[in-house]
Amino acid sequence: MKHYRKELWFNVPTRRAFINITSQVEECLRESGIKEGLLLCNAMHITASVFINDDESGLHHDYEKWLEHLAPHEPVSQYLHNRTGEDNGDAHLKRQVMGREVVVAITDGKLDFGTWERIFYGEFDGRRKKRVLVKIIGE
Repeated sequence: MKHYRKELWFNVPTRRAFINITSQVEECLRESGIKEGLLLCNAMHITASVFINDDESGLHHDYEKWLEHLAPHEPVSQYLHNRTGEDNGDAHLKRQVMGREVVVAITDGKLDFGTWERIFYGEFDGRRKKRVLVKIIGE
């Protein structure tokens, strides 16, 4: 069995963003040479997420609105976590809802997606460098 590992780095200039990283993940798959197996893609930071969904701007707006309703950033005093000097208590909760990682089957050298599925990096406390791990195993 072969294996492959690569870190993708992001530095989002805003507090929150959704970035389609499908092409970067597909490039990792090409580099790996693996034709059949599994691909794990996960955020290596506790205020960021990796998830699969449609690349549609209305949906991304809905996510932003929904997540801000569930865990509003302000007032920052509402989160006990922020008493440590942080202001990102909401980002931890948003990450919990959106998830840490995705696993995608690899078939015939391609990500085995449904019709509209794409991989996204979700940033909830940006303005600093963060990484995503891509780990691929198979033949």
